[in-house]
Amino acid sequence: MTDVQKKADTVTLTIDGIEVTAPKGALLIRVAEQLGIAIPRFCDHPLLAPAGACRQCLVDVEGQRKPVASCTQTVAEGMVVKTQLTSPVAQKAQSGVMELLLINHPLDCPMCDKGGECPLQNQAMSTGRTESRFVEEKREYQKPINISSQVLLDRERCVLCQRCTRFSEEIAGDKFIDLMDRSSGEQINTYRDDFFGGTKTGDVASEGDVLFNSYFSGNTVQICPVGALTGAQYRFRARPFDLVSTPSVCEHCSAGCSQRTDWRRGKVMRRLAGDDPQVNEEWNCDKGRWGFRYATASGRLSTPLIRENGELREASWSEAFSVAAEGLRKARDGAHGIGVLTGGRLTVEDAYAYAKFARVALKTNDIDFRARPVSAEEADFLASNVVDRTDVTYADVDTAPAVVFAGLDPEEECPILFLRVRKAFTKRRLPVLTVASWLSRGFQKLDAVLVGTVPGDEARLLNEDASIASALAQPGAILFVGERLATVPGALSAAAALASRTGAKLAWVPRRAGDRGAVDAGCLPNLLPGGRPVSDASARAELTNAWGLEPGVISSAPGRDTDGIIAAAATGRIGALVVAGVDPADLADPRQAEAALDAVPFLVSLELRAGPVTRRADVVFPVAPVVEKAGSFVDWEGRLRTFEAVLQTTAMSDARVLDALADLLGTALNTGDVNGVRRELGSLPATRSTRPSAPAVAAAEPARPGEHEAVLATWHHLIDLGSLTDGDEHLNGTARPPVVRLSRATADALGVGNGEPVTVGAERGAVTLPALITDIADGVVWLPTNSPGSTVRRSLGTAGSIVRLSVGASPNGSGPLLAQRTAGGES
Repeated sequence: MTDVQKKADTVTLTIDGIEVTAPKGALLIRVAEQLGIAIPRFCDHPLLAPAGACRQCLVDVEGQRKPVASCTQTVAEGMVVKTQLTSPVAQKAQSGVMELLLINHPLDCPMCDKGGECPLQNQAMSTGRTESRFVEEKREYQKPINISSQVLLDRERCVLCQRCTRFSEEIAGDKFIDLMDRSSGEQINTYRDDFFGGTKTGDVASEGDVLFNSYFSGNTVQICPVGALTGAQYRFRARPFDLVSTPSVCEHCSAGCSQRTDWRRGKVMRRLAGDDPQVNEEWNCDKGRWGFRYATASGRLSTPLIRENGELREASWSEAFSVAAEGLRKARDGAHGIGVLTGGRLTVEDAYAYAKFARVALKTNDIDFRARPVSAEEADFLASNVVDRTDVTYADVDTAPAVVFAGLDPEEECPILFLRVRKAFTKRRLPVLTVASWLSRGFQKLDAVLVGTVPGDEARLLNEDASIASALAQPGAILFVGERLATVPGALSAAAALASRTGAKLAWVPRRAGDRGAVDAGCLPNLLPGGRPVSDASARAELTNAWGLEPGVISSAPGRDTDGIIAAAATGRIGALVVAGVDPADLADPRQAEAALDAVPFLVSLELRAGPVTRRADVVFPVAPVVEKAGSFVDWEGRLRTFEAVLQTTAMSDARVLDALADLLGTALNTGDVNGVRRELGSLPATRSTRPSAPAVAAAEPARPGEHEAVLATWHHLIDLGSLTDGDEHLNGTARPPVVRLSRATADALGVGNGEPVTVGAERGAVTLPALITDIADGVVWLPTNSPGSTVRRSLGTAGSIVRLSVGASPNGSGPLLAQRTAGGES
C-alpha cells in the first residue's frame, strides 16, 4: 500500500490536545484508549456492536452543540475532542449520567458479588457526585430471577447497558433475554417465556417450540458491568479481594481456551474466560466456565489401593508401586504382554510419559488414547494428515470463503470454534455446509446448508457431492472433520482425498482436550512420539538414540488399537492392562469393555475418582486433576497451551507415577518432573522419516432399515453424563433435554406425535424418550450419545447401526422389541 493510499484510509484528529492519526471509521473511544486515555463506560465492549445505551462515555467534540457518546462516534478529519480530563463540559455530563444511573441502583455493595471488581463502584467514585440529589425510594423487584439453573438476574442492579442482550444475540445467537417494557419501567427480562436453560415447562411440543439451552450464558455474567447477573455456583461464596487468580487452560474440549482460575484456601471458587484474541477472544462456554467441581466431587481418590482377598484396601505408595511393578513385570515377560488405554484427558506431558512407558518399560505398542469407537483407517489418517500439522488456525476461519463440516457439530463438540465461525457468518455471511443427518440448532444459527445424509453414507457424499467440492475449491476454504467419521468406512479417506483434490485446508477437531496432544505424543499403536511411524526403522532409531536405549528395544510391529486391546483382554490374550482416564461407557461396546476389565489377569488404574475401572483394578493410583498439576494441551489447531499448577497439593501427575513404576521395572523414564518432560520433548530431533500416505479405504454402503426400523444417528451433547461434569447440579441443570428425533413420515408410520414416547431398541437394550419431529431423512433416528436416559452405546450401539422403533415401552416387558433385550438393557 502506498503512502497516498495509507493517508486516504486515515484521518488526523486531536484528543485532549494530542494529535493522532487513526483509521477511518474507528470509534473515538478506541482511539482514546490507544493514547492511554480511559473514558468511563458501561455498555461499550470491544467485541460487541456499539449501542450508546448507557451514555457514560460522553465527550466534548468541538462544533457539536452537546456532548456525544464516544462509543458510537467515529473519528473524522480535523476533529477536536476533549474528554473529562480537559473539558468541564464532558466532566459534568459524565457526572450527571452517573447520578441518573444511581437513582434506582441499590446500596447493597456489601452483599453484591460484584463488590470489589465493579466498574460502577469505581466510576461512581471517580466520575460521580459526592452526594446524590435524589432521595426518593428506589425501585424494587423480586430477587432474583432464575434465568437458568446457573444464571441469576437481580433487575434492580441493572443499568440497562444491554451487554448481555447484545452478547446473546450477536455472539451466541441465543436471544433469550431482552429489554422489556418502556420508559421508567424498562428492564432486562427473559425473552418470551423462556430461560437461558430452555423452556420453563420443559415440554416438547414441536420443533419450532423447542428452545435450546445456551452454552454461553456464563459470558453474560462476566461482561455485566454491575452485579445484575450472577452465577449460582459462585453467588455469595467469596470476595474478589479474597481470591488468588492464576492463568489456566480449559481441560474440556480441543478449543484450547485461555482461562483464569480464582481460588481461596486451597479451593477453586470460580473460573473466568481469559483474554486471548488468537483463540477464544474473551469468551468461553459454560462447561469450561463452571465444569470444575468434578475435582472435589464425591469419590475423589487420595490413597493408593491394592486388591487383597478380592477386596480393595488402602495401601502405602511404596506397597502399591511394588505390587503394580511385580504384576506388570510378570505380564510383560509372559506370553500375551500388556495393553495401555490412556483416554483423551491427558496433558501432553502425561501422554508422552505413557507413550514412552509403553515402549520402554512395557515393551509394547499396544497403546491408544481413543476412548471411543475407533478404526484403523482413522489411525492412518491421524498419522498422515494430523500429526505435527499446524496449517489451519482460528484466524483462517476469519478469512475463509467457505467452511464444510463433516462428522462434527462445533457448538456441541468445540464451542469456541462455533463462535469463531458464527462471528465470520454474522460479519460477512460466511457460507457454511454441513454433512449430517439433520440441521442442529448450532448450524441453524449459522444458516448452514445441510448436505443431508444417512449415517454411513458420508464417504460417498465427500467423494461425489458437487456442492461440497465447489465450496472447497475456493482458495482458503476449510474442511473440518470430527472424530465421528472414524466409524464410517472410507469417510476419512474421502476427506483427505477431497482436500487434496480441491486444495482446501483440512482440520481434524476431536472432542477432548488431550486428543490432539496424544497424537503428537505417540499414544497410538502406529505412531511413536513426534509423528514417527512405528514401522519405520529410521524413526525408531531416532528415538532409540534420543532415549539412550539399546537397539531393538522399541518394537517394529504396530500395536492393537482400543477395540483390539479390549477384544484381546476379553478373550485372555492380554496379560495386563494399564488404564487411565477411560470410562467404559464411552467405548464402542461398554459391556464388552467391562467384561475385558473383569477378565484381564492384572489391571492397573491411574484415576482421579472411583469408577468402573477402579472397582475392577488390582492396583489403583490416585492422580492429580488439571488444577493441581502443571502441563500443556494442544488444541485442534496444533497450538500448544501451557499452564502451571493452580493449587499446590501432594497429588502426583500421571507422568510422575509412571516414572516411579518404571524405576521398579528397571527403566529410567525421567518423567518425574514436568519441566524435565518439557525439556525432553523440546530436545527430540525432528523426524526425517517420510510421512505416511493418506488412507485409501473404499466407501461402504449404508445400512438399509426395514419396516419399523431406522438407521441410528447420534452425537454428544456438550453437557451430558460425562465424568467431568459431575458434581454441579447447577451446570447439569442447563443440559439440553434428550429426545428421539425422527422425520414426519417415520413418526406417522409409527403413529406418534411430538412429546409422545418412542422406544428405540437393539440387541443390547432399548431407550425410551419423547419424540421430536425434525427435518431429518426418513428412516433415520437421532438420539444424544450419553445423556440422562440415553446411554446409546451401552443400550443401542454406534452410529450407522440398525435399530427398531416402537411406540412407548411394552408394560409387561414382552413383544418383539423387548423380548430381545439383553439383561441390564437401559430404558
